[in-house]
Amino acid sequence: MSTNPSRRQFLQATGSLAAATVLPSFGFAGVHNGVDETIQVALVGCGGRGGGAAMNALSTKHGPVKLVAMADAFEDRLKGTFDNLTKAAKDKVDVPEDRKFVGFDAYKKAMDVLRPGDVVILTTPPAFRWVHYQYAISKKLNVFMEKPVTVDGPTSRRMLELNKQAEALGLKVGVGLMSRHQKPLQELHKRVMDGEIGDILLVRGYRMHGPAAYSESLPKPEGMTDLEYQIRRFHSFLWASGGVFSDFYIHIVDQGLWLKNAVPVSAQAIGGRHYKANGEGVPFVDQNLDTYGVEYVFADGSRFFFDGRCIHNTHGIYSSYAHGTKGSAIASRSGDCGGPSSIFSDHNMAAEALKWQSTDNSNPYQNEWEALMDAIRNNKPFNEVKTGVEASLVSSMGRMAAHTGQLITYDQILNHEHEYAPGLDTITADSPAPVQIDSTGRYPVPMPGQKGIREY
Repeated sequence: MSTNPSRRQFLQATGSLAAATVLPSFGFAGVHNGVDETIQVALVGCGGRGGGAAMNALSTKHGPVKLVAMADAFEDRLKGTFDNLTKAAKDKVDVPEDRKFVGFDAYKKAMDVLRPGDVVILTTPPAFRWVHYQYAISKKLNVFMEKPVTVDGPTSRRMLELNKQAEALGLKVGVGLMSRHQKPLQELHKRVMDGEIGDILLVRGYRMHGPAAYSESLPKPEGMTDLEYQIRRFHSFLWASGGVFSDFYIHIVDQGLWLKNAVPVSAQAIGGRHYKANGEGVPFVDQNLDTYGVEYVFADGSRFFFDGRCIHNTHGIYSSYAHGTKGSAIASRSGDCGGPSSIFSDHNMAAEALKWQSTDNSNPYQNEWEALMDAIRNNKPFNEVKTGVEASLVSSMGRMAAHTGQLITYDQILNHEHEYAPGLDTITADSPAPVQIDSTGRYPVPMPGQKGIREY
């Protein structure tokens, strides 16, 4: 028997496994046993990241692949991404009007188009991740989901429980922490694990630049519901994205966990909201702070320091580093994972102390898709959800420490009972928004020292 089973063999195997697995909450459809080796893809969440992920899927060398369905809560976003994908990969896009779905239940309709063993891309705001993942598992679909995968404790626990079902079915699940698929960082990680810079004493990371994406938001325009406004500007709202801390900073946070090969046990942090209005005096209504500084502590006492800032005309730094008993390393020089990665014999990182430097320039966004598709085609174990949940929780831990002014442990954030947006599996366009505006026209903002270990 071949050591690399075909996709048909994989589907037959997972079909047998499904029959033997007790999952009482789901009723599985029959397994597709046709001869077509094309992997069909559905895109759920048609923003910029969704369009980029779809293009990576269609560009994989592990073809053939075809985009056959799209879903979004808002028609304009679906149309814009469809137009862009059609221009870039026309022969691989087969999404007629009756396979373009709009609304809060559109994700189900898009996944219903697929066969077991196909792939769904989940790139909506992360608050909806568990809802969509649950349905993907019920359809026996392989999954690519963007980061973060959770924004609070209850949904983190839920994702981990759901993932047990995905693992039992042998589903392949990629998470958009592309740093782990960047070749220079992979080689650096191996060298660090092999002891080239000794025992890790300190990891540090920075993402400091001007306001970006929806980090700041002015009052809602007329003719739009609070719910639509919050979803469209999801970086501004903790329930939808975890705010800028979770959505912007998670890649640098994840690198710190990876280089240390551990999850921190606690975090203490500071943060400030320096600018409460734009230049014309119109107040910002988002829930973000402008600055964050976090000290994460690992079980062995070593530290991971992270600084984040979204303020115009300030010094920009966007990079990550590790320091050990025998030397130091640059993980990312610029951006989330910009090479070359390097190792030095000292801590000043001067040119004369350089011991190793990476040379690979491949695209980590494409690399993560090659790894996922290879696993699907050749039935290799592949599930990144646990790593995704851990990186999301550690990001939430630092954010909560800053927003509350309290020391927050990993166990506290994991077992915290505040679910920021309960009931998203039954949400409709007419549902109330998860956070409501107050009498001053503002949404609740973090108030360190006044809400205990609640962020708002």
